[in-house]
Parts: sequence; structure tokens; C-alpha cells
Amino acid sequence: MNIIEAQEDMCKSYFGGCPGALVSGIVWLTAGITALVSTEQISLLVFFFGGMLIHPLGILLSKGLNRSGKHKTGNPLSSLALESTFLLFIGLFIAYFVYQIRPNWFFPIMILTIGARYLVFSSIYGMRIYWAFGAALILSGFGGFLFNLPFHIIGLIGGTIEILFSLIIFYLEKKKLKLTGN
Repeated sequence: MNIIEAQEDMCKSYFGGCPGALVSGIVWLTAGITALVSTEQISLLVFFFGGMLIHPLGILLSKGLNRSGKHKTGNPLSSLALESTFLLFIGLFIAYFVYQIRPNWFFPIMILTIGARYLVFSSIYGMRIYWAFGAALILSGFGGFLFNLPFHIIGLIGGTIEILFSLIIFYLEKKKLKLTGN
């Protein structure tokens, strides 16, 4: 399997990654709203446990979109997808410890981490839109630091960006389906 075939397999199996991005956006929005109406601590719990649901719910949505939600055995990009997940754990570890000192930096650190991971998705899915997606998240993270935004704001911004880009990716994948007839 060459790189183009591997990327096509990933796109076809996971609908270009839009289901996972949509679920992630909902988790971000929910955590941001929770921080606004409740406490930062409950927001962190929503973010953490909601984050655990992103992959399984993304798979279910992929299947709902008539995709397998499972790439072919031997796809060389599957290891890159798994390896990029470790970025999340590193970011979460750093964000949690920084949160003890500067609570408002939790979401900016996480959004920078997620943005960096989406840059990798450009290689996994072969879609340049992930460069813009990752850049938008990274810029919002820098904005969170630069303007010392309230805790909940980056959660709301991150969720909005993820949902917006998931809809763009959905549109691009539907367009590709019409062109290829698959």
C-alpha cells in the first residue's frame, strides 16, 4: 500500500476525520459552557471524560455515514494516528500541572496540543484543510495566552472552530463522493 492508497483508506474509513472532529468540538463546547455556568474543576472533568468518548463516538458516526470506522490491516498511517495520540497525553499532563499555577492556561495549552495534532492529520488523511484547521486552533491558543482570556473562552472558541472545520471536511468528503461515485 503506497501513501496515497493509505490516505484514501483513512479518508474512506473515517469520512475524512470529520466525525471525530465534530465530537471533539462538542466536547470542547460542553467543557467551555460548563466552566461558564459551573466551576473550572467540573469543566476539566467534562473535558477529560468527554475526551475519552471522542474516538468511540467518532467511529459510531463514521458508521452512521456508511463508512467502516476501521482502516485496512497494514495501513502504514495507522501507527502515525496512534503515535499522534500521545501528543494529547503529553499536552494534558502539561496543561494539568500548569493549571495548578495558572488556571487560564489549561485550555490554551490543550488547544495548542490539539492544533499540532491536526497538522499531523494532514498527512494521515492527505487533506490540506487540516493545515488551516490546526493553524486556527494554534492561533486561538496563542490568543488565549496573549490576551489572558477567561478560562471558558478558549473552550468555546475551540469547540466552535472544531465544529466549523468538521462541517467543512464533511462537505469536502461529500463532494469527493459525488465526483468519484463511491
